[in-house]
Amino acid sequence: MRDCMDVDAVTKRLRRIEGQVKGIIKMVENDKPCEEILIQIGAAKSALHKTGQTILEGHMQHCVLDGIREGNEEDVLKKLVAAIEQFSRIV
Repeated sequence: MRDCMDVDAVTKRLRRIEGQVKGIIKMVENDKPCEEILIQIGAAKSALHKTGQTILEGHMQHCVLDGIREGNEEDVLKKLVAAIEQFSRIV
């Protein structure tokens, strides 16, 4: 997996998102206005989506290309389709 992505950068992003979610929890507990909470939920969702894009791009640039170079086209394409399908379900 380390070959497919910058694990440190992805981990850093996810920790930031974790902080956002903890902030949202505090907002709910402190009875902040719904509109403000929804804005923060949207920001966290967007950050997760961008992180998913980063992971998918790394997968295609490294894992997929390496698999094709090794002659595993069918298996690699099957896994790529599954990954894209999973990513497209993130709404």
